[in-house]
Amino acid sequence: MTLKDKIISDMTAAMKAKDAVRTSTLRMVKAAIMNREKEGAGELNDDDVLKLLRSQLKQRRDSVEQYQKAGRLDLADKELAEIAVIEFYLPQAASEAEIEQAVTDAITETGATSMKEMGAVMKAVMAKLAGKNADGRLVSETVKKKLAG
Repeated sequence: MTLKDKIISDMTAAMKAKDAVRTSTLRMVKAAIMNREKEGAGELNDDDVLKLLRSQLKQRRDSVEQYQKAGRLDLADKELAEIAVIEFYLPQAASEAEIEQAVTDAITETGATSMKEMGAVMKAVMAKLAGKNADGRLVSETVKKKLAG
């Protein structure tokens, strides 16, 4: 069963269980998948669906941040609930220790010594963490800390 099929069958199960948050979140994910396919990408494979899910996750994290700044905790809570549903379909996220180690290794490999080389380090780190669902913002902050001091 592909990831897309799993999402669709889980959506049906959530509808039957009257789980409103899960149902609405999976509907939005399914709609995003269908839109991507209609844009000309053709049938999405599991890797494409994972990329789409990561994109959806990033959008929601950004929304949570904006809602919290605006004092709209009700909307932030809704987004956090959707994040939990989406994360269920992603591989286990890389831990801070794994990210820290990957950054240290990448800096050593690239020989980076300043912030000018951050792009090369980021590219190397993200390659090392491929498939681990690493939070790009956390990776970026870790690289900045290591290169700055």
